Amino acid sequence: MTVTPEATTTPLVQLLTPEGERLHHPDYDVDLTDDDYRSFYRDLVLVRRIDVEATALQRQGELGLWASLLGQEAAQVGSGRALRPQDFAFPTYREHGVAWCKGVDPLTLLALFRGASNGGWDPQEKRFNLYTIVIGSQTLHATGYAMGIQKDGAVGDSDGEAVIAYFGDGASSQGDVNEAFVWSAAYNAPIVFFCQNNQWGISTPTSTQSRIPLYKRAEGFGFPGVRVDGNDVLASYAVTRAALDAARTGQGPTLVEAFTYRMGAHTTSDDPTRYRLSSDLEAWKLKDPLERMRSFLFKQQIGDSSFIDSVDADADELAARIRKGCLEMPDPDPLSMFDDVYADQTVLLEEQREELGTYLAGFAGGGH
Repeated sequence: MTVTPEATTTPLVQLLTPEGERLHHPDYDVDLTDDDYRSFYRDLVLVRRIDVEATALQRQGELGLWASLLGQEAAQVGSGRALRPQDFAFPTYREHGVAWCKGVDPLTLLALFRGASNGGWDPQEKRFNLYTIVIGSQTLHATGYAMGIQKDGAVGDSDGEAVIAYFGDGASSQGDVNEAFVWSAAYNAPIVFFCQNNQWGISTPTSTQSRIPLYKRAEGFGFPGVRVDGNDVLASYAVTRAALDAARTGQGPTLVEAFTYRMGAHTTSDDPTRYRLSSDLEAWKLKDPLERMRSFLFKQQIGDSSFIDSVDADADELAARIRKGCLEMPDPDPLSMFDDVYADQTVLLEEQREELGTYLAGFAGGGH
């Protein structure tokens, strides 16, 4: 089973109930404008539409693979919107919502999964590192970067820089993640560890990986941890904002566990029906982050049907642009794979390049 007794009894920060009722929290709260609330909803809808369109493109053979974020939009948009322009994010391969918040064009993400690019954006310009496939390794990269800006004097006040590292519940079992905890605690690094606990490390449930809630692991390393409702975009925003502010003002790391659910497959090569119950999925559909925010807008009378329709129209336009751009994306020169392996070309690489070039030349005009 996905939902353990511990999962249902552990307190978590929540500002919106699944029915869209507004709650308040003594330590984490938000007071936003109506436009802010509407923009949160718009981001949630557009991010989901990116995900749905990319999944369809993969099924149609236009992408080699896609890692869906279905169900995790609130955790990503909420935390992504909490980042200031100077803050640096280190993602896994699923943070499409954070990428959206950091201004990364969705087409550059699709190019990566299409095999047409090795990244496609400038990490320093976007303050968003390239996707990391090796599970958990980005937490060490983020910790090293955080220690670096600390030594540069870029932290220590409310205008300082902070770092956030994203990873999943499965990655929390990796040695790299735990080593990142050790280093960040020892050096009081300005970093937020944001764990999206979607309850499945591919086919392994979180209950087999940890005997305690994941956020409590922070205690063993000497820094605070907090669990937030990862399907609540407002709570995800409030908790991440507070953790980033603590980091930038010299208070060290925080572990945020966003308790959510992966409603789709691990990737498009996965079949989740083989290892989890359909009843769990149906239960979590009732906690859908988009429906929750839409209900809130209606109940607060700050979003009517015309606004919802306009957002849907924007999503349709975005989906059409993504599809068109993906289908028109040029294939890279096969020999370009050798260009950036090392700063200086090696003899072996040059030999391999010539061998492949000769092989490809054999097909020229041959009708193959």
